[in-house]
Amino acid sequence: MASLGEIAALVLVAALWGGTNPFLKTGTEGLERVKKDNWALQLLAEMKFLCLNYKYAIPFILNQCGSLVFYLALASTELTLVVPLCNSLALIFTVATGKMLGEDIGSSRAALGMLLTVLGVGLCIAESVNEKP
Repeated sequence: MASLGEIAALVLVAALWGGTNPFLKTGTEGLERVKKDNWALQLLAEMKFLCLNYKYAIPFILNQCGSLVFYLALASTELTLVVPLCNSLALIFTVATGKMLGEDIGSSRAALGMLLTVLGVGLCIAESVNEKP
């Protein structure tokens, strides 16, 4: 049985993962212009570009904080709740954040799919909270 605190932690994970995805995408703009002679120098130059680019580094750190909370949540919450809840809600947060940043989210069928995803997650949460020990 999952407590409300555990569910809140899983929603936080989804928000950190999904909410940072569009920012990670925009933070990599300009990476294709980094050119070096061999693969090792190319790798180092790309890593330097990403690490020194605050538009990438801050969302990356927040995303990794979500991974830490996910790891901690795995210790106390059922795997059958953790994985579907985090992954499906992360998609919803990604689309919502992308929409706020001006990205096209697609047709009304995409919105219907997101609604069905939220309803499915709600059913998983309701079952987990109402489950008897």
